[in-house]
Amino acid sequence: MWTHILGFTALPHVGGIVGSLYTRTEVSTWYKTLKKPAWRPPNRVFPIAWTTLYTGMGYGSYLIWKDVGGFTSAASVPLGLYGAQLALNWAWTPIFFGAHNLKLALVEIVILSGTVAATMVSWYPINKTATLLMVPYLMWLTLASSLSYCIWRDNPDKDE
Repeated sequence: MWTHILGFTALPHVGGIVGSLYTRTEVSTWYKTLKKPAWRPPNRVFPIAWTTLYTGMGYGSYLIWKDVGGFTSAASVPLGLYGAQLALNWAWTPIFFGAHNLKLALVEIVILSGTVAATMVSWYPINKTATLLMVPYLMWLTLASSLSYCIWRDNPDKDE
C-alpha cells in the first residue's frame, strides 16, 4: 500500500523537477526582464506552492485509483483526465520559460484549468476528499492564469 501511495504522490513532482531545469536559468535572466504585475507572488513562493500542490494532486490520484479498484475500465475517465491535466501542467513551463511563447502559454494554461475542472467533476462521485485536494490547485491556476494574461498583455511579441 505505501509503495502505491508514494508512487502516485511522487509522480507529479517528476514534471516539476524537469520544469525546474527551464526555470533555473530563465528566472534570473529572461523572466527578470519582463513587465509583471505588482501583485505577483515573490519567486520564492512558486517552488513551495508547486511542491504542496503536486503532493496533494498526487495523493488525490491515489485515492481515486484505490476507490475504482486500480487501473480498471472505471478508472479510464477520472485517471485519463488526471493524466491529461498532468501532461498539460508539465508542458506549460517549457512553453513559457523554454520557448518564451507567452501567447501559447496563456492558451495552454486556460485549457489546463478546464481540464483540471473536468478532472474534479469526474472525481467527485468517486472520492470527495480527492476532489477537495484539487481545490487549492485550481485556485492557484486561477492566479497563474491571471498572471500569464498580464505578462502576455504587457510584453507584446515583437513579431505580432
